[in-house]
Amino acid sequence: MSEIDTPFRAPYGTPFGDLVRSAKDETGLSYRDLAKRAIDPITGVEVKYATLFRIAKDKPIMLEPGVIGAVAAAIGRPERDVRIAASQQYCGLVADDPFEMSNDETTVVVVHAPGMGRKDMPKVEALLRRYAAGDLPAELSNTDHSSSS
Repeated sequence: MSEIDTPFRAPYGTPFGDLVRSAKDETGLSYRDLAKRAIDPITGVEVKYATLFRIAKDKPIMLEPGVIGAVAAAIGRPERDVRIAASQQYCGLVADDPFEMSNDETTVVVVHAPGMGRKDMPKVEALLRRYAAGDLPAELSNTDHSSSS
């Protein structure tokens, strides 16, 4: 167990804290050293070591624009993964790709209740497969279907 690990576990786990703790353990860097890398590449927002420490202690933080990107930069993980972990830990939402449809060009993220899996979302899977095949119902396409005669 990490020196920062805590017996507290949020109702839906602590994946955000887990990412930060793992990065610290894997790199051997302190939170101060990780914070030197914690700069969001888009907004320039910087996250200080105290924020990384709070995340690792599974405490709530202010999630202003740029914070997730800065944490991702600090721990060397894709922003998408960090954003998903934070949403699960702080909001109780599981956001993942239960249908394994993401690729280099497209990211598929389905937000769902904890405990749900692919088998629990057959309509979502069918809709995503239709979308991937280019076969969408008119109400879900960008095509203007109103026509004048």
